[in-house]
Amino acid sequence: MSETKPGIHASAGEGYRLPTNVKPTHYNLTVRTNLENLTFDGFVKIDLDIQTPTDTFVLNTTELEIGDVSIRSDGVDAEQVAVSRSFDTTQERGTFVFPSKFPAASKAQLKLAFEGTLKPSMMGYYVSKGKSEGTSKRYTLTQFEPTAARRAFPCWDEPLLKATFAVTMISDADTVNLSNMPAVSEVVHETSSQDGSEAAAWLSQKMSQSSASDDGPKKWKITYFQTTPPMSTYIVAWANGQFGHLESSYTSPLSGTTRPLRIYAMPELLPQAQFALDVKRKVLPLYEQVFDIEFPLPKLDTLVAEDFDSGAMENWGLITGRTVAFLVDPEKAKISAKKQVAETQSHEVAHMWFGNITTMAWWDNLYLNEGFATLMGEVIILDMIFPEWKVHSSFITSQLARAWSLDAKLSSHPVEVECPDANMINQIFDALSYSKAASILRMLSSYVGEEKFLKGVSIYLKKHLYANSVTRDLWDGIADAAGIDVPSMMDNWVKKIGYPVLTVTETKDGIRVRQDRFLETGPADPKDNETIWTIPLNIVSMSKNGDATIDRQIVLKEREATFPVDTSKPFKLNAGTVGFYRVLYSPERLEAIGQEAVKQKSIFTLEDRIGIVLDALALSRAGFSKVSCALQLIQTLRNEQEYVVWQSIATNVAEIISTWWEHPEIVDKFHEFRRELFSPLAKRLGFEYSDSESVDTHELRTLAISQAARAGDQEVVKELQSRFQHYMKTGDDSRILPDLEFATYRMALKYGGRAEWEALVKIIEHPKNPASATSAMRALGSTQDMEIARETFNYILTKVRDQDLFYYFMGLQMNFKTRRFVASAFKEHYHTLDKRLAGNFGMSYLVRFSFQSLSSYKDLQETEEFFKDKDTSKYDMTLKQTLDTIRARAAWVERSTDDILGWIENRQSNPKL
Repeated sequence: MSETKPGIHASAGEGYRLPTNVKPTHYNLTVRTNLENLTFDGFVKIDLDIQTPTDTFVLNTTELEIGDVSIRSDGVDAEQVAVSRSFDTTQERGTFVFPSKFPAASKAQLKLAFEGTLKPSMMGYYVSKGKSEGTSKRYTLTQFEPTAARRAFPCWDEPLLKATFAVTMISDADTVNLSNMPAVSEVVHETSSQDGSEAAAWLSQKMSQSSASDDGPKKWKITYFQTTPPMSTYIVAWANGQFGHLESSYTSPLSGTTRPLRIYAMPELLPQAQFALDVKRKVLPLYEQVFDIEFPLPKLDTLVAEDFDSGAMENWGLITGRTVAFLVDPEKAKISAKKQVAETQSHEVAHMWFGNITTMAWWDNLYLNEGFATLMGEVIILDMIFPEWKVHSSFITSQLARAWSLDAKLSSHPVEVECPDANMINQIFDALSYSKAASILRMLSSYVGEEKFLKGVSIYLKKHLYANSVTRDLWDGIADAAGIDVPSMMDNWVKKIGYPVLTVTETKDGIRVRQDRFLETGPADPKDNETIWTIPLNIVSMSKNGDATIDRQIVLKEREATFPVDTSKPFKLNAGTVGFYRVLYSPERLEAIGQEAVKQKSIFTLEDRIGIVLDALALSRAGFSKVSCALQLIQTLRNEQEYVVWQSIATNVAEIISTWWEHPEIVDKFHEFRRELFSPLAKRLGFEYSDSESVDTHELRTLAISQAARAGDQEVVKELQSRFQHYMKTGDDSRILPDLEFATYRMALKYGGRAEWEALVKIIEHPKNPASATSAMRALGSTQDMEIARETFNYILTKVRDQDLFYYFMGLQMNFKTRRFVASAFKEHYHTLDKRLAGNFGMSYLVRFSFQSLSSYKDLQETEEFFKDKDTSKYDMTLKQTLDTIRARAAWVERSTDDILGWIENRQSNPKL
């Protein structure tokens, strides 16, 4: 039996984890793919170490037909055939009993035959469809994380049970086979000329049993792949289809070894794949240098799939993902599309170390994979390649803000969360495992210093090469490098739910700081306010010569404490917005911070300005302060030059409008306010993009025009409409600017009709690139005509790929005219959608986008009532979070409507405000 580390079984349901009487060490796996019949079959031989005497073997399998089962052992002379078998569909396992017991410390080889159906399920081994020269082309690929390897072959499907894998693929002779490792050899199978392998003998037998009309005329080829290093089942991968590829390479800075890098896709997609390949080539040597560990495989491929449930997947040596994650138009690539591709590719490459070389022992430590891949892949490494993208700043508006939002709910969960079964495991791939984990690791990195942090990470990885780890292992590595007690500082951030709000009270001696749990619904009850976090305060203040000085060593470890700060000069907590907490100041201090922030030589950085804007609205939403205070801060910052701050302002104003969407007297005035903020920017920056301008200017133009259009600026709306009209008349889309595609499509349909709707459908069905398609999908929900809205939903039910459903729901819920309609349509077609999305992540997205934008207690009650008799076990967390969101919005409307109306009235009587 392998070593059991502290915490490995702490959160595992006793009935869900496999017995520990045997341990797999090697899989010899043969899989045959039949693209015509949409079936697969094969056999697997699994080498086992017998830990305790047993005649019973329990492993994972589901949705497979299991054929012959036999076993050989060095402890028992003859091959044995299973005398009984049973299957538990709930626990997804098979139990096989043999005539004799196998002694402890012996070795055995279990052989199982299996067959299955290739479905468009986007889980397990599944089929996808591409479009090649107008004809649908089918191909297959795997998606095993977290618990779907068992759908493709019988296995011990738990991350702790690492083994090596030798994969053999049998396929149509004119197709391409891919797997984790490079191919050793590939032969076209001839029945009269065997290559002597067990796979060839098995295939010959299968062909002799088949009718001539079935397998007889088919030409099969056999591809043998190298054996992998020890790895978990969820990152095993293979694919089969008529793929083309682009190729590059990189040279290891550690060893000088040159490795091939490829990106595979259906041939017509390859011209848009070069950028992703270039990013992969640039980031790999950087990861090797930072971790001081060479990439251990002989190659690294990426496969682009047209049906894919999540964004992308880090299979070792064979990264996979959806088109929008890896493809950009080389001629008309918008910045947001390039950023998404770069972030995704770099994130998945980070997993080659975090997750693949060193793997969490159980899914409760998923954040060890995803938090690190988010921080390393999307911030630290990406900043080395694209410094002009200001990824440290954009992290705040994307990852940190996303985590803050979810973790402010009572229905949140700890980063390290119990995962007793598959339903729970599937639900923790959320903003807490990714964004909160990345945010608290970023906070730790800031506290100890990035150099020591990365050194500690390298120590951690080297101590657990090809092995499994738990949280304490990571803390030990960073503690070795930094010389501090990391667990005492970090454990509550990982193991406890939520995060604090720090209330700052100014005294004659400095500041008094108190911590309490922050909830979006208001001050927490005592039972929800028990955690005391260890909080780096990162106080920035002004030195005697007027420069910024930051004290990174001040830590709040108690409920409240006093700290010496000269309050006669500007100061602020959470310098750089690296801490995972909110800060509540008095209205006077917030105004003073805002006034200092707008100065040309302010002590507050870009990251500080983003943080105060985000905090101000969140605190007002939760009732800690008034919305009018947050709006006054926005007024103070209205001459801001940086895109990321304007993005924060736009998000806040949009959130108010969306929450009060059924209050036209408020919505109309806030659209007016929005125009005041963004129309001058749109007019100043214009519609022409230049290659010579900064990325910041580029993105600010996109934001300003989009916000002005949403606010009903008629000059901007007419310009966008005219550009779409030109496309409709001529088929020439050159006047539709890539970065303004979504705004253009949305305004065209909002102020248009059926002709515009049909034009968008045409773009969806024949897109020039994936980004254009997703823009059109979201824009299709913008109609003000309910007849067209119903036609849109019928299109969703009959024509849309499962992976794309949420884009349409997102578009419909953004549109106030169709917001209630999409909730009603979801309810009406619930059983159809639930059946259609069984087994993947899709249903949780639809639940969220159908209901989260509702804002009344009546909506809350009706939504709760609808789901009362439904089986919500696969999306229970998302449902609870969605209900919490509605509850918080309703409470905000109830609490702050008078304050907002007062602010509007004050603005009307004081136009200069």
